[in-house]
Amino acid sequence: MSEERFGEYVLVRRHGEGHVAELVLDRPKAMNAVSTEMARSIAAACTALGDDKGVRAVVLTSSHERAFCVGADLKERNSFSDAELVRQRPVARGAYTGVLELPVPVIAAVHGFALGGGFELALSCDVIVADRTAVVGLPEVSVGVIPGGGGTQLLPRRVGAARAAELIFSARRVEAVEARELGMVDQLVEAGRDRDEALELASRIAANSPVGLRAAKRALRVGFGLDLRAGLEVEDAAWRTVAFSGDRAEGVAAFNEKRRAEWPGE
Repeated sequence: MSEERFGEYVLVRRHGEGHVAELVLDRPKAMNAVSTEMARSIAAACTALGDDKGVRAVVLTSSHERAFCVGADLKERNSFSDAELVRQRPVARGAYTGVLELPVPVIAAVHGFALGGGFELALSCDVIVADRTAVVGLPEVSVGVIPGGGGTQLLPRRVGAARAAELIFSARRVEAVEARELGMVDQLVEAGRDRDEALELASRIAANSPVGLRAAKRALRVGFGLDLRAGLEVEDAAWRTVAFSGDRAEGVAAFNEKRRAEWPGE
């Protein structure tokens, strides 16, 4: 396992052959509250991971025992002038869009508090694995703002418009079991097992074609919300990027020869 640090608060670990990357939120003294510096580091790490053709899956984790991420650093925000807040906004957005736009499957491993921007980081992932200690929610209206990391758009896509409205307008926190029932998280595991289970899932994903994984994610993300005819065109365009690839040729050959595929990744 290799490690690379992005600034003071973000760590990237590459597991095994490097096909699974773990993006660690590592600001434990602040329960991973996202400061301006941390936001820049998240964005930089995501850029590096997105450009790395060897990475097939990413797991977003936390180094804090009792929290995934408690959201924006409100102590820092309290010191901003209006002008400083305007300048900081693109930096903050860069962290969330960095995770959202990763071209490979991304799994969030959530335990403890995942609130506000912390939950939005998880919502930006493709799959959320939560343990039974997880408490999630978008409480921004309780402090005079709104979700600004994609929450008003990503949560309705998971739970429906009416349910998302109730959750955002009430600013309530949701514990793990209810969160799973509502579809706010995808898998519920025993306490302390979120990271291990997420890494195991990522390893299973990473065994598949890297070209196929990127194309499948692109088709899922771009096609979602379109009408069926338009969505099928998105799927067809993604299919054409893999149909004549080395991965497709290797996958078919490996299947017929009853062996494990050795993906060329092209």
